[in-house]
Amino acid sequence: MRTDVGVLVVAAVTTAVGARCAEADMKEPAAAGGKPVATMKISSPAFGADGAIPREHTCEGADTSPPLSWEGVPAGAKALALIVDDPDAPDPAAPKRVWVHWVVVLPAGTQSVAAGAAKALPSGSSVGKNDWGKAAWGGPCPPIGRHRYFFKLYAVDAPVDASGLDKAGLLKAIDGHVLGRGELIGTYQKGR
Repeated sequence: MRTDVGVLVVAAVTTAVGARCAEADMKEPAAAGGKPVATMKISSPAFGADGAIPREHTCEGADTSPPLSWEGVPAGAKALALIVDDPDAPDPAAPKRVWVHWVVVLPAGTQSVAAGAAKALPSGSSVGKNDWGKAAWGGPCPPIGRHRYFFKLYAVDAPVDASGLDKAGLLKAIDGHVLGRGELIGTYQKGR
């Protein structure tokens, strides 16, 4: 009987590790033509790298998307894919999943988005589904502890439409097309 229980525990752990590895594999789409991926800089005037995201951009405030800007978009980019997710859900001490807050594609010439831009994106943009099942920005709303929010920007060499896609679908669509990548991390804890 112990052997059967041991096998079940090993199987459960292997499945969980496999799921995390599959999710990790999904995080980084391949470069275009196997070439090196350029580093882009993404920033926000609302919060610094690893800084606290202001309440107005969360479920405790107006829940508007934060202002963002970037530089270093490589020549040849046809679109910019932006994914915002939280790898600390539901509890940073025992994370169980990555929660997706925003999936959006912007025209390659876009250099920034203003605060609240999720409601008025540049012409030619498309919005995919977040983990609430909505084609919208869903601000930080952590149930417990201080969570990290990753704003990941990809410059891609092909036009992409995020409409109807979730994070996995968008990552699949841009796989093999990435020219550049940038990342900004912000944090948030409710009631602070």
